[in-house]
Amino acid sequence: MPNNNEQSIKSQGALAVPNPSDELQLATDFKRIEAAQQALLGISDLANTVKTMQEFYLGLHQHLKQLIPADNFYICLKNQDRLELPFFADEKDANPLDLCADKSLSDALKRGLTGYVIRTQQPLLCDEAMCEQLKQQGEIDEIGSPSHQWLGVPITHHDVTVGVLTVQSYKLEVTYNSKEQELMVFISHHIAGVLERLRHQQQLEIAIEQRTQELSHAYEKLKQEVYERRRAERLQRSLFEIADLATSNLEMRDFYAELHRVIGHLLPAQNCYIALYAENKTQLEFPFFVSQISRIAPKPRALKDGLVEYLLRSQRPMLLDQKGIQRLIEQGMLYSKAPDLNHTQQMHQWIGIPLMIQGSVGGALAVYSFSADQKYQFKDMDLLTFVSQHIATAIERKLATETLKRSNEELEEKVIERTRELARANKDLQSEISQRRKVEQQLQHDATHDTLTGLPNRMMFMAQLQSTLQQHTTTSIGEFALLFIDLDRFKLVNDTLGHLEGDHFLIQTAERLNLCIREHDMLARLGGDEFVILVDHLHSIDDAKDVAERILSELAKPFNLNGKMFNSGASIGIAVSGRQAKESSESLLRDADTAMYMAKTRGKGCYVVFDEQSHQQLMRNILLENELRAAMDNCQIELSFASVESLATGQELARDVHLYWRHSEHGLLQHEQLLTLAEQANLRLDLDRYAIEMLSQMHINAEIPAEIELHLSLSSQHLTHKHALRSLKSGLRNCQFPLARLCLFFSELALARDNEVHVSGFEDLQELGVQLGVSCYGSGYSSMVTLSFLPLSRLKLEPELIQDIRGPRHQRLLQAIRLSANSLNIELIIDGVRTPEQRQLLQQMGFNTIQYQTAQTPADHSTPLKQALVDVIS
Repeated sequence: MPNNNEQSIKSQGALAVPNPSDELQLATDFKRIEAAQQALLGISDLANTVKTMQEFYLGLHQHLKQLIPADNFYICLKNQDRLELPFFADEKDANPLDLCADKSLSDALKRGLTGYVIRTQQPLLCDEAMCEQLKQQGEIDEIGSPSHQWLGVPITHHDVTVGVLTVQSYKLEVTYNSKEQELMVFISHHIAGVLERLRHQQQLEIAIEQRTQELSHAYEKLKQEVYERRRAERLQRSLFEIADLATSNLEMRDFYAELHRVIGHLLPAQNCYIALYAENKTQLEFPFFVSQISRIAPKPRALKDGLVEYLLRSQRPMLLDQKGIQRLIEQGMLYSKAPDLNHTQQMHQWIGIPLMIQGSVGGALAVYSFSADQKYQFKDMDLLTFVSQHIATAIERKLATETLKRSNEELEEKVIERTRELARANKDLQSEISQRRKVEQQLQHDATHDTLTGLPNRMMFMAQLQSTLQQHTTTSIGEFALLFIDLDRFKLVNDTLGHLEGDHFLIQTAERLNLCIREHDMLARLGGDEFVILVDHLHSIDDAKDVAERILSELAKPFNLNGKMFNSGASIGIAVSGRQAKESSESLLRDADTAMYMAKTRGKGCYVVFDEQSHQQLMRNILLENELRAAMDNCQIELSFASVESLATGQELARDVHLYWRHSEHGLLQHEQLLTLAEQANLRLDLDRYAIEMLSQMHINAEIPAEIELHLSLSSQHLTHKHALRSLKSGLRNCQFPLARLCLFFSELALARDNEVHVSGFEDLQELGVQLGVSCYGSGYSSMVTLSFLPLSRLKLEPELIQDIRGPRHQRLLQAIRLSANSLNIELIIDGVRTPEQRQLLQQMGFNTIQYQTAQTPADHSTPLKQALVDVIS
């Protein structure tokens, strides 16, 4: 109805002017209604999408906070006669579930405002004064911190109150009124049916869980059958390997090591030794020995009354535990005459098998354990007894082969000595004049030529280069070029095939290079695997490039070295005359060498023409490498950590170690850039050892939580050479960080390139107590079968694998990897997680552990030159 003022205005013939305050209030109400509608629609969608009660409570809380101040919010539900708090969020009070038991919490809630609303079945908007009045009336007891306002509405289902929705305010500026009360009442009616549906869903999930357990039992039974079949396959494969070893050309030390590896595939054999009778059968020799607590093998000794002698006398397999050994000692069967041999106090179990060599007992094979967790059974003794027959046959054949080999070597030495005597006699018959002439000719040739390839040497080449330079300078007849050639993989030939084959490789290379040059060009060897070519009479730089391309094509063909095909290649640097004001033979050779080095940095197997800009770039690279060495010496490389978390609980399970460097000029270098720079500077192993030392120091300074596990990625170069592996093991032993909580990761690409090196290296590292893992798995380099031979506990996926995780084919691939890893009892870690959506989808797929893509590195305050530095590293 219009008010008196409006009637007055109309009576005067004037137009009614809208009140701005009314329009503002109307717009505010409209926005409030629209927000409420959106939130209620969100709650409705939430009810249809959630799978658990907790998800629904969290979503309800988020939507409610969009409508009213609800930072302090909890839900109370009735469960028969008890009151429960399935959700609680409060600014001041801790969750009551953490402070008291369920029964005492229920009684406390019944005595508070929550119980009052349940009893009255009416909404309650209560301030401090009203709360005090209810306490004086004995209706409620005070629970928790006093609030400025408290609003609770009952949750009713089929006219029965099943719970209470509550919000409260501790601040004077945050208040509630009848509108918030009406909204809370409406929401409580809206969620009552959802709560009932979710309860039925929980009962359904319990039934599904029971069925899942039944299927799991059937799966375990099937898995046991598969295990038995694989065990039989491993036994058959091991027998074939033992037969192959008997006819191999391995040295005796390597032969016994391979036997131990085969035994290790059948049963735990970290502690193992082989004892054999000496030729006179009055002594025992121990050609193979490995132990977890000692690296010193027993020395040959006379026969006494030790455990091995007791086995040899009994001539039957034995399985003894510590009690059995002590019983034999008490009976005087062991160590009564030689108690100094008794080093069995720490043994838990011992299996001894006599070895039948040449028709009689010729030695013994023994495996034993120091831990109660590692138990042997009689079936293990039977298995080892069966295998020992083949082992004894292999040892017998190998000993016979070694005896024959020694005889042949002795005969060969006699032939060589006789040949030398004949050569000396023939040498004395030569005339002195003929000998002198040959010596003079050889000296003259050696002074100017390489003795191995017959090519001109450095001295002769530099003289020719100086002469050519002077001729071109004085006559200006054109340009010439200098090609500096460095062979790829020459060191690998020497390390794998020996220096003799390395010499053959250089000779064949010289022959091929001669086929690539022109008639008036000069080829020389400077030394090692470095060759130079003087290309004269150039029409253009393309002439020199043509020669370089012919060389690359020719050297890319396989080399036949000792009956094996070997692929090599070359890196070529080209320097052209007339490019500098002050030019000399030394500067030309230096420029060609610099261009060759740049070709190597670009991936080898190519050529680079020298220019001044490239030279300056090379100098900057060398400066950066030197700065990296200085940064490690001054402990300027810092550590950061990427979190490895449980998908189910969100708990941090481990941390992945990342390195970063705050460069004074170029800013922050992240982990991957730093590793690339270290690889380029040949400092990757030093950087890994630096990281281990930093972890040790951080542990001493208590900068790492005591219970946390660390993941550290290392270069597989540590496993390639024995001295590198020894250095790594020494660094780990000196590390103060507990090795049992350290997991070392190696790249799958390196594993696929050399399985044998990784198997051997992993066995050595496992003795230190560290855990082992493979990173970047899934790049397509190796199969899961390869992992079954390695002592792995962790498997970290290639980060790129989860970028297209929404595709169904991609999800099936990830599921296959997960099931395979579970079957091998290897923990699978999803690396590279970026978004909450990826995390949620991975959890739905059944994955347990994730690692975020980036570490928590401090902010990057880099200079504008950083991008240029990244280009240099790349």
